[in-house]
Amino acid sequence: MHYGPLVNRTVVITGAARGLGAALALELARRGARLALLGHEKDALEAVARSLPAPASALVHEVDVTDDAGLRRAAQRVRDRLGPASVVVANAGIAEGGPFATSDPDRWRRVIDVNLTGSAMTARTFLPDLRETAGYYLQIGSLASFGAAPMMSAYCASKSGVEAFAHSLRAEEAHRGVAVGIAYINWTDTDMIRDADRYPVLRELRNHMPPPARRVYPADQTAATLARAVEHRRTAVYVPGWLRLAQMTRAALPPVVLRVSRRRLPSLEARIPLDATGLLGAGGHADEAAAGMDAGREGSR
Repeated sequence: MHYGPLVNRTVVITGAARGLGAALALELARRGARLALLGHEKDALEAVARSLPAPASALVHEVDVTDDAGLRRAAQRVRDRLGPASVVVANAGIAEGGPFATSDPDRWRRVIDVNLTGSAMTARTFLPDLRETAGYYLQIGSLASFGAAPMMSAYCASKSGVEAFAHSLRAEEAHRGVAVGIAYINWTDTDMIRDADRYPVLRELRNHMPPPARRVYPADQTAATLARAVEHRRTAVYVPGWLRLAQMTRAALPPVVLRVSRRRLPSLEARIPLDATGLLGAGGHADEAAAGMDAGREGSR
């Protein structure tokens, strides 16, 4: 029998079809939560639901987080089936690598739309539920939220944006009993990261980061840390923990990145083509298909 703050609580996770979202769904289900799994790829979402301890109690809903009407329909279905959400995890996200100057404007904009605007639309849709339940909204951020890197301009801009959004929302909703947290996550073993490593420029840039910063962490390990943060309604969670120290020195990061980039990028440009990658990973491919984009890849792997 389960005991704990999440037992029989309704938890909504966006981007739940794979990777961190799927791993977090399993962790929270083990803690007794009722799961609503939102995202693209209905078949993949249903496979995640079947993997949960109580698969029959999980709700699957295919939706694009940039679709306001679609999100409202999803929220109503969650309420009807599981009750009002006590926890919402804004995890849906995509990324594209490559130089800003030659990036595809539509894909660049799409990263911002999904990661930043989609998170805000998710929060707006479920905020009435969170007010009713005195619930918790967890925004999935990144090391990129405070440590921008070259060749990932849209992703870094979006993750910086969600950090500011989470801080603002927390201040607005605290007196209503809604808690807002942000998760700062380093490289996690997902299809997005594995796909990024197929592109020489992104692989080289990661390999030239300091050893702790270049390590890739298992998704289930990251999910376990996030699940504990959800249970305790943390304002901030760092995965791995040393990112808290990096946060404290964030003002020093841009000049360090600039110095390294000035030294490394010319040699990279001389050896390999610095082309746009397209949206990364199976999740990125699914988003391209849903958005009606040409899924062709532009870069060299």
